[in-house]
Amino acid sequence: MGKRLLFVVGDYVEDYEVMVPFQALAAVGLTVTAVCPGKKAGETVATAIHDFEGQQTYSEKRGHNFALNGTFASVKAEEFDALVIPGGRAPEYLRLDAQVIALVQAFDAAGKPIAAICHGPQLLAAAGVLKGKRCSAYPACRPEVELAGGLYADIPIDGAVTDGLLVTAPAWPAHPAWIAQILTVLGVTVQHG
Repeated sequence: MGKRLLFVVGDYVEDYEVMVPFQALAAVGLTVTAVCPGKKAGETVATAIHDFEGQQTYSEKRGHNFALNGTFASVKAEEFDALVIPGGRAPEYLRLDAQVIALVQAFDAAGKPIAAICHGPQLLAAAGVLKGKRCSAYPACRPEVELAGGLYADIPIDGAVTDGLLVTAPAWPAHPAWIAQILTVLGVTVQHG
């Protein structure tokens, strides 16, 4: 397959939204690299576990430490086939980093697939890459998607939506649909044997 995916993460990235897709995409033979601004390969980011427990919004608990296997300062969009942006609280402050914004814009300008889940579209909105595109996100991010010119896809929590090379989903219950659509956009087929 030979596809190379770049995950951009930060402290308090949602645990499931980084761990599960990172491992699942690596398990089918893709090369998956995770980076964080200001950190190097071998360092970690703290994760948060967001759950839906009946309150008006999700709850948050401290998750695992997630090990980075790449160094943000040395990555270039042209070295990767796709960009993946997990959710959690990380996108809300990563969108303030000019280098992160430039990296997202470089993937978009090169016509490469971009996948984002939950609060990940906050970063896409800040990068100005949602105009006219159908995009799902955690419902609380709907105003940002729409203010950025995106068409908010109000889909079930376990659904995902693809618009061209953009693959988005509202939260981690959508992993089966989201990961399947990422693989489809990448042209990767998985054989069951």
